[in-house]
Amino acid sequence: MKFPKPQTLKEIARLIDCDFVGDKDFPVLGMNEIHVVQPGDIVFVDHPKYYDKALQSAATIVLINKKVDCPEGKALLVSDDPFREFNKLTEYFKPFRPSDKTISDTAKIGANTVIQPNCFIGNNVTIGNNCIIHSNVSIYDDTIIGDNVTIHAGTVLGANAFYYKKRPEGYDRLKSGGRVVIENNVDIGAACTIDRGVTADTRIGEGSKLDNQIQIGHDTVLGKQCLIASQTGIAGCVVVEDNVTMWGQVGVKSGVTIAKGTELFAQSGVNQSTQENKTYFGTPAYEARLKFKEMAYVRKIPEIITQLKTQDKNNER
Repeated sequence: MKFPKPQTLKEIARLIDCDFVGDKDFPVLGMNEIHVVQPGDIVFVDHPKYYDKALQSAATIVLINKKVDCPEGKALLVSDDPFREFNKLTEYFKPFRPSDKTISDTAKIGANTVIQPNCFIGNNVTIGNNCIIHSNVSIYDDTIIGDNVTIHAGTVLGANAFYYKKRPEGYDRLKSGGRVVIENNVDIGAACTIDRGVTADTRIGEGSKLDNQIQIGHDTVLGKQCLIASQTGIAGCVVVEDNVTMWGQVGVKSGVTIAKGTELFAQSGVNQSTQENKTYFGTPAYEARLKFKEMAYVRKIPEIITQLKTQDKNNER
């Protein structure tokens, strides 16, 4: 997420009331999670296990809970609670703005696009040409939708990321300031949910087709020409490359990459990245050819046990 205008290190430190290390005029251009940071961004880290990863990332400003050696060319913001301060910055630069009507005056809707009754379209939403948005679709603020997109009834685009920090008093939500971006020629079925990014975009690539009742988590990027069947759940921060097929009730773990041309058979549970143009099945999922061979062997176990018992009886005689 880029700020509306460049800030300085001193200005950001003042906003969140924390100490800083570096030139007070050090430029601060935005804030992002570590997997999408760029030079000029703030990234936060609050566990020693991830200090090095944050300090060596592309981010040039690190919001951290301990004074450490600052890498050359970077700056630090030091706070006892970086998670809290990150939320403060999101609230300041991307605050929630209530709507007072069903379709916001700031929404831009393209030529020949049909919006069916009972839809909600939030602030700063852009919808392209020749789209059909069926009834009871909710499109949250800042969502971008391309041309020739169809979205069926009950779908929600842009709900909060499922991202929480456990505290003694309960769970604390990381606030979402990102967007959902739907590219051209995408079809989205009924009752799907696509969460907005925390600071960046959750993206559905051109020409991809989603069945009904699909969940896609925050900051996940779905490639072009993908086919996703019903009741599939994809966690946050997943990269799904082009021409991937997922059949019904597939589950995908956060942070993995589903390589180009992968096919995932129904009810597979994916907990690690896949290889290009291969087919997977099972939980945990691995190559379908090997899985089916294993299942064939398992089916032979009762027969093998019977044979062994028969041999034992013969040997006793």
